[in-house]
Amino acid sequence: MRPAIAIIFLAALFSSSCRTSRNMIAATSSAAEQQSENQKMNYADPSTWLLGYINPGMFSNHPHSEWYVNGRESYIPEPAVLEKLGSAIGNDLSVLVVLGTWCGDSRREVPRFMKIIEQTGFPAERLTFLGVDITKNSPVGGFDTLNIERVPTFIFLKNKVETGRIIETPVTSLEQDMLNILTDIEK
Repeated sequence: MRPAIAIIFLAALFSSSCRTSRNMIAATSSAAEQQSENQKMNYADPSTWLLGYINPGMFSNHPHSEWYVNGRESYIPEPAVLEKLGSAIGNDLSVLVVLGTWCGDSRREVPRFMKIIEQTGFPAERLTFLGVDITKNSPVGGFDTLNIERVPTFIFLKNKVETGRIIETPVTSLEQDMLNILTDIEK
């Protein structure tokens, strides 16, 4: 019985010292700090949600910077597709992005989308972001006419007429699905 108690005591001692070591390392490393904070953040908490019209600059503020900055920096779009996509973007295109900051799919796809947009030179003034709550409602007049069932939903509009959507998860890749919509290959 005593050896079992000794083993439990040593395991508890080792376990607590590992936590201390991890905490000390995290304090000295901003990357580890962000990862640790991201794991602690409860994005299902309504106090973290961005609702209604969103300025994309808000993604750079805490707590959203934790998922946004990392997601944008780590995504590498396909260069050949980006080149074609840049050529397919006309002056009549605008994009409405409906997202939930509580939603893991939104936190994964929106930073990727922004990287694609930045690399193609798409004008920021032709982007609109709408944040929804967990029931997929937004405090914006006429929102219910959009028929949003899942997020994120990227709605592509040519001359203010919807030409296609990417809903929740791309079929191929975000940039390829965008190209398909813009070149009428796939709807």
